Amino acid sequence: MRVGTGYDLHRFREPAEGTLRLGGVEVPGAPSLEGHSDGDALIHAIIDALLGAAGEGDIGRHFPPGEAATRGIDSRELLKRVQRLVVARGFSIENVDATVIAERPRLGGHIEAMRESIAVVLGLPPGRVNVKATTNERVGDIGAGLAIAAMAVALLEEDVP
Repeated sequence: MRVGTGYDLHRFREPAEGTLRLGGVEVPGAPSLEGHSDGDALIHAIIDALLGAAGEGDIGRHFPPGEAATRGIDSRELLKRVQRLVVARGFSIENVDATVIAERPRLGGHIEAMRESIAVVLGLPPGRVNVKATTNERVGDIGAGLAIAAMAVALLEEDVP
């Protein structure tokens, strides 16, 4: 078994534009996040957790910022590419557990859709993907509602030949 962790943080776009996307789900009530791709901090944290568990570096190594081919790309596509890489390296994804840290917007009503979206991309039953949300208790940029962060843990099993 191999374990990996991931973390990502993105500021909200200023001036406010677009619609927030987290876990591959559009969340009304907040502008999109800054980023080279679609800024989906939750999926980016999961990507880093999977890459870390597989010993494959990080998201920046595989999808460098500034790369024209990934400008504005849907992060679910990046997650699918990482899922394929992990499987090609001889691993199966056992589970993913992630936490979104955001003061705004309220995410409770979107958690199940995020979980299902991520599970579909990874080819897992939804019960093997967990998504939680919490606040930063009004501390720092996240607490001031200027940014969203996410943390993730992934567990991989090495396939036995």
